[in-house]
Amino acid sequence: QVQLVESGGGLVQPGGSLRLSCAASGSSRSIYAMGWYRQAPGKQRDMVAIITMSGSTNYANSVKGRFTISRDNAKNTVYLQMNSLKPEDTGVYYCYADWRGAAYWGQGTQVTVSS
Repeated sequence: QVQLVESGGGLVQPGGSLRLSCAASGSSRSIYAMGWYRQAPGKQRDMVAIITMSGSTNYANSVKGRFTISRDNAKNTVYLQMNSLKPEDTGVYYCYADWRGAAYWGQGTQVTVSS
């Protein structure tokens, strides 16, 4: 199994930037992919960005060109650099890991984009 701990959320003005981090512990060698999902109030949880341990990435259309996902395999950590933030990016961001085909989630970190 794997445990995920997120950090880096907060309040930012439109056009600003934030960087989220997610550290994996436990049996992290069996992780196939990690990434980020977000959930706005009253909405479902949607994929934001995913990166496999080999480096392949996938982004939601709404964040392409603004967000960048990266990983440090030595530290078992995934990062999400968020630039040009918009109010519609507001939500709880959850770290995700695919561990032997099973989904694991972090506790979530709040990102609020507001003036």
